[in-house]
Amino acid sequence: MSTPARRAAGQAATPQAAESPGGMRRIASASFIGTAIEFYDYYIYGTAAALVLNEAFFPDLSPTAGTLATLSTFAVGFAARPLGAAIFGHYGDRVGRKTVLVVSLLMMGLSTGLIGLLPGYDTLGVAAPVLLVLLRVVQGLGLGGEWGGAALLAVEHAPKGKRGLYAAAPQMGSPAGYFAATVTFLLMSAVLDDDAFDSWGWRTPFLLSFVLVAVGLVIRLKVAETPAFAKVMDERETAKAPLVEAFRRHPREMFLGAGMITVVYVMFYTAATYCMTYTTGTLDIPKNDMLALTLVAVVVLGLSTFFVARWSDRVGRRRLIIGGAAFGVVWGAVLFPLLDTGNYVLIAVALSGALLCMGIIYGPAGAYLPELFGTKMRYSGAGFSYNLGGVLGGAAAPLIVTALAETYSPAVGGWFMSGMALLSLLCVLALPETRERDLDHV
Repeated sequence: MSTPARRAAGQAATPQAAESPGGMRRIASASFIGTAIEFYDYYIYGTAAALVLNEAFFPDLSPTAGTLATLSTFAVGFAARPLGAAIFGHYGDRVGRKTVLVVSLLMMGLSTGLIGLLPGYDTLGVAAPVLLVLLRVVQGLGLGGEWGGAALLAVEHAPKGKRGLYAAAPQMGSPAGYFAATVTFLLMSAVLDDDAFDSWGWRTPFLLSFVLVAVGLVIRLKVAETPAFAKVMDERETAKAPLVEAFRRHPREMFLGAGMITVVYVMFYTAATYCMTYTTGTLDIPKNDMLALTLVAVVVLGLSTFFVARWSDRVGRRRLIIGGAAFGVVWGAVLFPLLDTGNYVLIAVALSGALLCMGIIYGPAGAYLPELFGTKMRYSGAGFSYNLGGVLGGAAAPLIVTALAETYSPAVGGWFMSGMALLSLLCVLALPETRERDLDHV
């Protein structure tokens, strides 16, 4: 990019322009839409995995083996995310946040939509699960580049004292996507009988991803590059190998940040996947009832994410994250005993507590992880840490909880969740506070 072009990019993304009402709305919408689609995509897959994918793609396996197989395809998407974070982070730190975010949006949304068009085992045989895994890999690669860019889009446009508030925009995409996915499944399940839902109804939420991508694309193409990155480009200071630079300068932050965010994934995906399987299968609770109870927990997630993110501008990120992780240590132990009561109120409390833990940590994390890294390697550092935590918490946790519950008891799976929360607590205790940092630190 020529020097005049770099200067134009910097001028297009001045803080004054960002702080105008129209600029603020565009930034918030552009950072929000990607994480909303991310959690919509992953939750519809997790819900479908819990309810129907084992029969559609692994019909020859036992119910337990089929559930483990579908959760394994769920894990494959997470395994691809650190690679996606490395690739997209490299170009995001070299070329710019905006361009990379458009590509990541297309990859994750289109692959999700194609899952809705994929014939099952009865039609394609073994090719069906193979293609399912390939689409999950593409989805995971795209998702690996999504959160880091969305968080940076918000944080790097934010005034210093409002980064937590601005970063609430991408974080609020999580409960919004979760809510949209739950409502979609609930409606399809309510209007269709079991045979229709199992044969084609489950595909509708996936196909709606095509619409969400089109909306997100229109929004993101209208957003300017962030002021922090425009300054780096103007001064020709981009890193040649941003991820390598991040590991060289901030190795502790890379790994401790991943450990800190792990409990978010553990709580969310255990509540969204295994708890759905456990309550509808083992406890014989109707899936429509469980989907409705899940909506209560989603509201708790949304409120806690927004208000704690905003609060972090006043009291600091680290203190709140410590409190959320400590709460997770306790809640993992009580989650399954509450579910086992079969009482709908206590089930709602159980799921709400898990997502409250997530919200307390996830809200401030939108600003906290990016603030740990300098501008030249921020996309790579924050994105890789976030997605490495996803492998530990989102890929492994549902599989481990399922295996422990089947081999021993659900309570043992809950103790595992407490252990992962303790790991996150120890990691954040070893990290610094970042609220007062300047974003141009290295």
